[in-house]
Amino acid sequence: MRTSLGPRGLDKMMVSSDGEVTVTNDGATILKLMDVEHQIGKLMVQLAQSQDDEIGDGTTGVVVLAGALLEQASNLLDKGIHPIRIADGFEMAAATAVAHLESISEPFPVNKDTREHLIKVAMTTLGSKVVVKCHRLMAEIAVDV
Repeated sequence: MRTSLGPRGLDKMMVSSDGEVTVTNDGATILKLMDVEHQIGKLMVQLAQSQDDEIGDGTTGVVVLAGALLEQASNLLDKGIHPIRIADGFEMAAATAVAHLESISEPFPVNKDTREHLIKVAMTTLGSKVVVKCHRLMAEIAVDV
């Protein structure tokens, strides 16, 4: 999954049991096509699907982040730390991260004078999708709707 991230992300070739070939670097598609049997793996597939359903992007990122958190949790469990304490620690870390983001955020007025800035933001968020041919048009539609 990690090799699918970023501007130099690599495509994966998936071959189904009936020989159908799919080439993609979309995390949700990769996970959907995999035959996952491990329960944690199935949760990761559900996480990616949920991210894709709600946001439409970022599936690989959330799976890699969740995998890193699980890896660290496993290390803590091996040291004898109780799972509730680990979960509490993750919640405290999330609260600290949100507080930090709120402290560095700046208000941004949304009005007719800031339309061009909003279009640039929309174009950035649409950058990983298949709308490259009509990138600006899609961004304008997103801002105007």
